[in-house]
Amino acid sequence: MSYVIASSPIVAAVASDLTSLGSTISAANAAAATATTRMAAAAADEVSTAIAMLFSRHAQAYQQLSAQAAVFHDQFVQNLNVAAGSYTAAEAANVTPLQMLLDMVNAPTLALVGRPLIGNGANGAPGNGANGADGGILIGNGGAGGSGAIGGGNGGAGGAGGLFFGHGGAGGAGGNTSAGNGGAGGAGGSGGLFFGAGGAGGIGGKGGAASSGGAGGTGGAGGFFGGIGGDGGAGGIGGSARGGAGGAGGAGGLLFGFGGAGGTGGFATGSGGTGGAGGDGGLLFGAGGAGGAGGDGIGVTGTGGDGGAGGRAFLLGDGGAGGNAGLGATNGRVGTGGIGGLLGLNGLDGLL
Repeated sequence: MSYVIASSPIVAAVASDLTSLGSTISAANAAAATATTRMAAAAADEVSTAIAMLFSRHAQAYQQLSAQAAVFHDQFVQNLNVAAGSYTAAEAANVTPLQMLLDMVNAPTLALVGRPLIGNGANGAPGNGANGADGGILIGNGGAGGSGAIGGGNGGAGGAGGLFFGHGGAGGAGGNTSAGNGGAGGAGGSGGLFFGAGGAGGIGGKGGAASSGGAGGTGGAGGFFGGIGGDGGAGGIGGSARGGAGGAGGAGGLLFGFGGAGGTGGFATGSGGTGGAGGDGGLLFGAGGAGGAGGDGIGVTGTGGDGGAGGRAFLLGDGGAGGNAGLGATNGRVGTGGIGGLLGLNGLDGLL
């Protein structure tokens, strides 16, 4: 048995494109009709007249065929539109009973603990730093945190993944400001208890001309049995004070998983932000995450930020590389490589 997958939006888009194509061809045929169906003879002799009549008849036959093709084209486009509508209606009819069933399953846990049994958590509203909701108790991804308010508000934290499986939500970005320090990025949500990746930390907000950038959010930890740690958020751009520090990478799953990379420090006209430390790998298997690079001090007397340290590995896995030093009139220090596992190598130090 062969299976066919149909996407209603794609079918509708194809129908729209074909409608536009048909209109273009019809306009071209109409523009050519007068010049080709009533061709004047090149001279007054019988041969020239016969040749002109021959070409005119061919042109008239072409216009008749074009009209029939246009009718077929219109019918084909109409059938495509009907098919797209039918698929959409069928999908809606199938989703409604399933959604009703899912609502019935989730209702008791929502009433008791405010969290669905199955399903993804809602994203936090942007612009006010609201936290993302946790995913379903059994299965579901956490919602992303909302961005911070303008004026330096902090970003919201990402929601946690479900118990059995689910990825953590990303942290929200910190709010920018023209005066004062930028808002801190929200922390990434942790992965599901059994399996799931941690969410990435939110980036720090931009600070004012005489202030500091916001710190990047910490990456979420991976799931208990397995999962990659979330990357730390980058530090925000600073003014004459400091760039925001990069967020630390989330730890890998307790047993299996790679640590997340540390976030890059934000640059500033003063001192660049420090790079975030890489997350540690899992106890049995998993490499440590790389440290984030230090931010550059781009002012005349600016100082580069220090690179973040690489994450550790424990049994089987290499340590994470240290972050590169930020550049400036005075360069920052390189990050140290993470310690490798018993069956792994130490991470390399960062570069200057």
